[in-house]
Amino acid sequence: MTAGELVAVVAAVLLSIGFAALVVVLMRVLDALRDMRREVDDLKSETRPLLVELQSSADEARESVLEARSDLERFDNVLGSAEAIGDAVSGRVARTAFSSPMIKAAGFARGTSRTIARLRGQPRQRGMGPIEAGPRVIELTEPRDEFRSRRQRRRA
Repeated sequence: MTAGELVAVVAAVLLSIGFAALVVVLMRVLDALRDMRREVDDLKSETRPLLVELQSSADEARESVLEARSDLERFDNVLGSAEAIGDAVSGRVARTAFSSPMIKAAGFARGTSRTIARLRGQPRQRGMGPIEAGPRVIELTEPRDEFRSRRQRRRA
């Protein structure tokens, strides 16, 4: 055997060993890949129910948020109505509280000025101008009779 043939035989043996090592490595990679696929399948089978449960929880949360939003809108309407009622009542209370004393004060001032004018002997003046009015007689018989008849109806 010549040196060239020996080199060729050694190279062939080394290539065979390298090829065998490569085959072994590829077999281990394929085994690892199969194990990984099996683990991924197991993971999918375990996580699928969790994902379904998570989806249902998200749907329930969405419904709760929508219901809360609806309740909040209704509460906002009620609050707006309450504010409007409060404003109306406060205005009415203020008007009632101030109008009666103001009317009395105006009447008192007008009466005082008329009394002073009479005491001084000044002619009588009207503050609003001439008013044509009918007779200044108030008949109390009819309303009292009606009032009594209402009372009698209630008692009967």
